[in-house]
Amino acid sequence: MPRRTSFRGARTRTTVLVALVVCALSGAASGAPPAAPARAWTRVAEGVEYRTYDITSGRGVARAHLLAADLSVAGVSVGLLYPGAVAARSPLSTLADAAGATGGVNGDFFHMTESQHPGVEATGAAVGPVVADGRDLKAAVPNGQRFGPALPPGTNTRQVIGVDGTGRARLGELVLEGAVSTPTGELPLKGHNQYALPVGSVGVFDKDWGSPSRVRATCGTDTQRGAPCSTETYEVTVRGGKVVSVADTPGGGAIASGTEVLVGREAGARELRKLAVGDAVGVRHELVSAGPEPGAAFRFAVGGYPVLRDGVALPGMDGVTAAVRTAAGIADGGTRLLLLALDGGADFRSGLSVVELAEVMRGLGASDAVNLDGGGSSTLVARVGEAQRVSVLNHPSGGFQRPVPNGIGVFVRA
Repeated sequence: MPRRTSFRGARTRTTVLVALVVCALSGAASGAPPAAPARAWTRVAEGVEYRTYDITSGRGVARAHLLAADLSVAGVSVGLLYPGAVAARSPLSTLADAAGATGGVNGDFFHMTESQHPGVEATGAAVGPVVADGRDLKAAVPNGQRFGPALPPGTNTRQVIGVDGTGRARLGELVLEGAVSTPTGELPLKGHNQYALPVGSVGVFDKDWGSPSRVRATCGTDTQRGAPCSTETYEVTVRGGKVVSVADTPGGGAIASGTEVLVGREAGARELRKLAVGDAVGVRHELVSAGPEPGAAFRFAVGGYPVLRDGVALPGMDGVTAAVRTAAGIADGGTRLLLLALDGGADFRSGLSVVELAEVMRGLGASDAVNLDGGGSSTLVARVGEAQRVSVLNHPSGGFQRPVPNGIGVFVRA
């Protein structure tokens, strides 16, 4: 018989903790107006509920939209929302409806614009690793190539939030391990479907990349996103374990199933130049959980900027810069996922700092949490009532949904 879990206890705990967080952020001595009371939960589906509440600070009022999913309820799960390629974007509501999701929020920071390298195409690809249904779609770009707030000390672009094979939500770190076998030996593989490759490395692109040009992968350095594009590049196309073509400059266009494109820069390019059409080449790669407690392999994961671990806010985060933000938090030992997006409407655009966001997620009962892409990307959707399609429940700050490369989807299966 399916398990049924009541949100009554979660409601009571969350209401009290939200009140505490609101009071802490508003500051009695600041003269700020009192925060509006938390609104009642709306049942979206069995095990999934939605609510809004206001957070008052010295800057004004930020309205939070919260979607809570109980992963211990039979049929409730979490998975990736994406347009079928990592270098592609669509509005979150389109992604959710196409996947049959009950709700969700936008995901990782991504390569939206390319003003620093004129003539180079913006790829739309996300910063961090991506895993869908247990399959690795991409690895992380170097730290210096990322978008978003400065990382807390000790963290990197490989940090993810996701669900492991046991169905438990957790944070983690996913490291790319791989190699290219050639007639003369093995080359380390340092990239998989990334908009930026480490200096001197070789990366692989496959059908999951999409159609944008791969030139951007050879621009910038490991520490400077705006550094010039490399002048020493090479590309090798492999099909059926054999080299079928080579080129001095990375190309573009969709990559057929069963085909892999190797891109090298600097030392990596020099190694690829040793290959000739007809040579036998093997490519292997996987994302491996790293860290002191690697845990089970991720069934689903997206990149996230960690703000809370084991109930403690990470040190060194920005406590000044406020913005409209999206976050995902883990509560109750990984059985409850909290998805939060701030409202971007004109009356609520004061936003929160990253430090404040961490406190809000802790107040909601999260032990671990990440900051996801914000600003015009912050979007929360859900199917309310008997609706067959999701609705956008917050107000994106640009007045419309910004196309995004991925999101976290909540699914309810009968």
